[in-house]
Amino acid sequence: MGSVSVEQISTLIGYGGAALIALAYLLNQAGRLASEDWRFPASNLLGSALIGFSLFYSFNAPSLVVELFWSSISVYGLWRNLRRRI
Repeated sequence: MGSVSVEQISTLIGYGGAALIALAYLLNQAGRLASEDWRFPASNLLGSALIGFSLFYSFNAPSLVVELFWSSISVYGLWRNLRRRI
């Protein structure tokens, strides 16, 4: 049995982030997680961060750009949600 490399672990973390984003979107489309619910942008932000982490070990410029946009939009969604509560 060989050892697991840091690159392999970071790839698994990235897959976890992608799964989290896809799950949030699925729940949103199924009517089980409203886009106005703070958990929707929070899930997207966490998923994007996990994918971003994986890019430190396997860099891909277009993926980084997408994740920067995805994170920015998610922060905006969280900010809007927080502002509605105040």
